[in-house]
Amino acid sequence: MDFSLTEDQRALRAGMRELMERRFPRARLRAVVDAEGVGGAAAGDGAGAGAGGVDRGLWRELGAAGFFALRLPEAAGGVGLGLPEAVLAFEEAGRSLLPGPLAATHLAAGLAATGAPVGGAAEGEAVVTAFDAAGAGRGGAVLVEHLASADAVLVLGDGDAGIRTAKEIGSSAEAIRSLDPATPLHRVCGGVAPAAAWERSSGEQGVGAGRGTAARLRREAALLTAAQQLGSALRTVETAVAHARERIQFGRAIGAFQAVQHLCASMLVRAETARSVVYAAAVTEDPGDIAAAVLLADEAAVRNARDCLQVHGGMGFTWEADVHLHLKRAWVRAEQWQTAAAAEEELAAGLMSTGARCL
Repeated sequence: MDFSLTEDQRALRAGMRELMERRFPRARLRAVVDAEGVGGAAAGDGAGAGAGGVDRGLWRELGAAGFFALRLPEAAGGVGLGLPEAVLAFEEAGRSLLPGPLAATHLAAGLAATGAPVGGAAEGEAVVTAFDAAGAGRGGAVLVEHLASADAVLVLGDGDAGIRTAKEIGSSAEAIRSLDPATPLHRVCGGVAPAAAWERSSGEQGVGAGRGTAARLRREAALLTAAQQLGSALRTVETAVAHARERIQFGRAIGAFQAVQHLCASMLVRAETARSVVYAAAVTEDPGDIAAAVLLADEAAVRNARDCLQVHGGMGFTWEADVHLHLKRAWVRAEQWQTAAAAEEELAAGLMSTGARCL
């Protein structure tokens, strides 16, 4: 069986990379991180965004490129592709450390086929973040990213999913300091009913997308987040190798030293291992495969960023270097959608189920 990318898939990945390099280069990333914005533009004005805000111009360009509507049927105005293609696109977004609730907006755009109101999510006209109501059982609070920039919130309950307004969620939210300077977070303590309680409601209380939807959306969001982690892991490999070739120490490029070579080789092995599992999970969509992809992609993103920092030496610890941005974003993503503990439980449950069937 041939698992190589098709010509169309390679073109999609190349197009996404070109878009990211043109519209979100390193200078733009540093502007967001350093709280300088773009020309003082405020989030939502159509030109750019200040620190922590979503660049609405770039968001609409992503929509025009079909990023959010990749898996929407052509009859509904989408591109009509599948989860593997979405994974390739999200990998490139992760490679560039593109901020914003990408997975939530992508999933909300897909709900258009169910009749749920998404208010322009597919076109990039709306920013949609996510609130996982099931997470309220863990300490009574849920962290929501980019809430201040969002137009709507995708709420996931125990079995149902639906769309609510950001204003409703924001009324019970408290801004907290985020480890990642490009991912603003709000802590929401109660005040949001599980989706099952308002699934059949209408008007200001939102409209649901049907029972059983939440579990599927969680799995897809976990895989798309793993794809972003994969992109970050691959980017840190490139960054470490490039620095090892350029940095001269004791009269030689540090890449000539065996210790540095071993670090870079280990980074590549982690990234390529994660890539194979993430791609396989996109094809099978199996919960166990997705859990494995989450575990390996999280490990690759975090450990590769740490090793990249070591390759850079003292300068890797400075604010001016980009290495810390990959590490901080990897830490934040690792706590979103499916944590390592939840992924391990998913894998354990699958192994127990397989063992029981074999007895």
